[in-house]
Amino acid sequence: MVSLKLTTMSSEEELKAENDRLRAENEALKRPARGQMSLKVSEKGGLSVYGLGRFPVTLYREQWEKLLGLADSIRQFIQENDHLLKKKE
Repeated sequence: MVSLKLTTMSSEEELKAENDRLRAENEALKRPARGQMSLKVSEKGGLSVYGLGRFPVTLYREQWEKLLGLADSIRQFIQENDHLLKKKE
Protein backbone atom coordinates (compact mmCIF):
# COMPACT_ATOMS: atom_id res chain seq x y z
CA MET A 1 0.00 0.00 0.00
CA VAL A 2 1.35 3.42 -1.01
CA SER A 3 0.54 6.45 1.07
CA LEU A 4 0.43 9.86 -0.49
CA LYS A 5 1.06 12.99 1.47
CA LEU A 6 -1.09 15.79 0.12
CA THR A 7 -0.05 19.35 0.66
CA THR A 8 -2.72 21.95 0.54
CA MET A 9 -2.24 25.11 -1.41
CA SER A 10 -2.32 28.31 0.55
CA SER A 11 -5.53 30.20 0.40
CA GLU A 12 -5.93 32.86 -2.23
CA GLU A 13 -5.69 35.56 0.44
CA GLU A 14 -2.40 34.15 1.75
CA LEU A 15 -0.97 34.01 -1.77
CA LYS A 16 -2.04 37.59 -2.45
CA ALA A 17 -0.55 38.80 0.84
CA GLU A 18 2.75 37.05 0.09
CA ASN A 19 2.75 38.48 -3.43
CA ASP A 20 2.14 42.01 -2.09
CA ARG A 21 4.91 41.57 0.49
CA LEU A 22 7.38 40.43 -2.17
CA ARG A 23 6.45 43.31 -4.49
CA ALA A 24 7.00 45.84 -1.69
CA GLU A 25 10.34 44.24 -0.81
CA ASN A 26 11.38 44.32 -4.47
CA GLU A 27 10.50 48.02 -4.78
CA ALA A 28 12.43 48.84 -1.60
CA LEU A 29 15.50 47.10 -3.01
CA LYS A 30 15.31 49.18 -6.20
CA ARG A 31 15.51 52.45 -4.28
CA PRO A 32 18.90 53.59 -3.01
CA ALA A 33 19.33 53.77 0.74
CA ARG A 34 18.57 57.12 2.32
CA GLY A 35 21.50 59.47 1.87
CA GLN A 36 23.00 57.34 -0.88
CA MET A 37 23.33 58.92 -4.30
CA SER A 38 22.50 57.21 -7.59
CA LEU A 39 22.73 58.06 -11.28
CA LYS A 40 20.19 57.49 -14.04
CA VAL A 41 19.69 58.54 -17.64
CA SER A 42 16.51 60.60 -17.91
CA GLU A 43 13.81 60.10 -20.55
CA LYS A 44 15.26 63.02 -22.55
CA GLY A 45 18.83 61.73 -22.37
CA GLY A 46 20.12 63.83 -19.49
CA LEU A 47 22.11 62.51 -16.55
CA SER A 48 20.17 62.69 -13.28
CA VAL A 49 21.79 62.56 -9.85
CA TYR A 50 19.42 61.35 -7.14
CA GLY A 51 20.03 61.69 -3.41
CA LEU A 52 21.25 65.28 -3.13
CA GLY A 53 17.87 66.66 -2.17
CA ARG A 54 14.18 66.16 -2.69
CA PHE A 55 14.45 66.31 -6.48
CA PRO A 56 17.13 64.96 -8.80
CA VAL A 57 19.69 67.24 -10.43
CA THR A 58 19.49 66.65 -14.19
CA LEU A 59 21.86 68.11 -16.76
CA TYR A 60 22.89 67.10 -20.25
CA ARG A 61 26.32 65.59 -20.84
CA GLU A 62 27.90 68.86 -22.03
CA GLN A 63 26.58 70.67 -18.97
CA TRP A 64 28.02 68.03 -16.62
CA GLU A 65 31.38 68.24 -18.40
CA LYS A 66 31.45 72.05 -18.00
CA LEU A 67 30.47 71.80 -14.35
CA LEU A 68 33.03 69.09 -13.61
CA GLY A 69 35.68 71.20 -15.32
CA LEU A 70 34.97 73.91 -12.75
CA ALA A 71 35.36 71.56 -9.77
CA ASP A 72 38.56 73.19 -8.48
CA SER A 73 37.10 76.71 -8.88
CA ILE A 74 33.93 75.66 -7.07
CA ARG A 75 35.95 74.17 -4.19
CA GLN A 76 38.03 77.35 -3.94
CA PHE A 77 34.91 79.54 -4.03
CA ILE A 78 33.31 77.48 -1.25
CA GLN A 79 36.46 77.76 0.85
CA GLU A 80 36.70 81.54 0.34
CA ASN A 81 33.00 82.07 1.10
CA ASP A 82 32.61 79.48 3.83
CA HIS A 83 31.54 82.12 6.36
CA LEU A 84 28.64 83.19 4.10
CA LEU A 85 27.41 79.75 3.07
CA LYS A 86 24.81 77.87 5.09
CA LYS A 87 25.45 74.32 6.12
CA LYS A 88 22.68 71.76 6.41
CA GLU A 89 22.79 70.22 9.86
